[in-house]
Amino acid sequence: MKSIAILFVRCYQLLLSPFFGQQCRFTPTCSQYTIDAIDKKGVIKGIFLSTKRIGKCHPWCKGGHDPVI
Repeated sequence: MKSIAILFVRCYQLLLSPFFGQQCRFTPTCSQYTIDAIDKKGVIKGIFLSTKRIGKCHPWCKGGHDPVI
């Protein structure tokens, strides 16, 4: 299950992300954060954490370094 979820994110990184350009306010990027979260915490918790992270990615957020803990 993990590998399938990570495959979807990798496809996004390769096929769609180049069209949007470098817009993420965080390091690692939100898509890499999603991969790390799924890998370290499992699919359900990883998707929950990445959804929270993407929710923080807006013009009023300073961003910065925010790794999966």
